[in-house]
Amino acid sequence: MALLEVQGITKWFGGLVAVHDLNFNVDRGEIVGMIGPNGAGKTTAFNMIAGFYRPNEGHVYLDGKDITGLRSDQICQLGLARTFQIVRPFKEISVLDNVMVGAYNRTGSERAAQAKAEEIIDFMGMTSMTRQTAAGLPIASCKRLEIARALATNPKIILLDEVMSGLRPTEMDETIDLVRKVNQRGIALLLVEHVMKVIMALAGRIVVIHHGEKLAEGRPDEIVQNKAVIDAYLGEVKTSAAN
Repeated sequence: MALLEVQGITKWFGGLVAVHDLNFNVDRGEIVGMIGPNGAGKTTAFNMIAGFYRPNEGHVYLDGKDITGLRSDQICQLGLARTFQIVRPFKEISVLDNVMVGAYNRTGSERAAQAKAEEIIDFMGMTSMTRQTAAGLPIASCKRLEIARALATNPKIILLDEVMSGLRPTEMDETIDLVRKVNQRGIALLLVEHVMKVIMALAGRIVVIHHGEKLAEGRPDEIVQNKAVIDAYLGEVKTSAAN
């Protein structure tokens, strides 16, 4: 049984079909990439999986349990956490307190939440920032804080939404290494990313979405040679990179 099973999820807004009949799985400990043009439906799919939107059709299963229609906090308690492309820290409180918010997903004890948060902060290489308010963090540290808060919920799988967005090349390389370390903790990852270098470095399998539907699925070496994917997306990516 796959850890995450997405079965035929569909979402429409008025007359616009944002995602249609999307199917894919993520196995335990696996890293799966999701790519596609802007507006393809990737974030809408994330929002349905994580409980921010309820699918109009289809089901999502986590560890064999149907989580379709559950609230995002209920889904988080079952072991699925997510980050956001636009970082959303609690700006007026410290890094420690931000991560403790995530830890409270699993405990009502302040002492236990603080111990968990401190362990995660150390793992993320952010110990020097523990008492710093989130409002003063640079973008790369804010991205790390997003991952730290998700990790503190003790997840089985994390959905990473463009975690590399806004980072410089050296920061991307550091974040790639960090994501690998997270995965080595036994946590599965589903990542939306536009930077193909990142997808190729991390994902064992890629799902391609175009116009709200799955266009292709396969290993990275298969996807980069898929003509339909090249025409719909990869050609656009290469042109953008050249410019």
